Amino acid sequence: MRPPLPTAGDLLQVTRAASIQFLRPIRFRVIRVLDWPTYDGWIWLDGYQLDTRGDAVTRRSIFVQPAGLVIQRETAPVQSRRPRSSQRP
Repeated sequence: MRPPLPTAGDLLQVTRAASIQFLRPIRFRVIRVLDWPTYDGWIWLDGYQLDTRGDAVTRRSIFVQPAGLVIQRETAPVQSRRPRSSQRP
């Protein structure tokens, strides 16, 4: 069974478990999962590397194994908004 893919808006902790290139863990906000060709069990992610305050410092595309990603915060599901009915006396 494959691990779930991150979605736009997810906040990830990317460590060496996801790819050997991450000797030091980074925090990463996902923009999208790219549909670039990869090896089985690997994906390309487009997003922003975050600093310790959570501010975006660099836009990056990273090559990782989803099984090694730690989702720190998932994006809340989008709910449709119903227009409010105006109630006037």
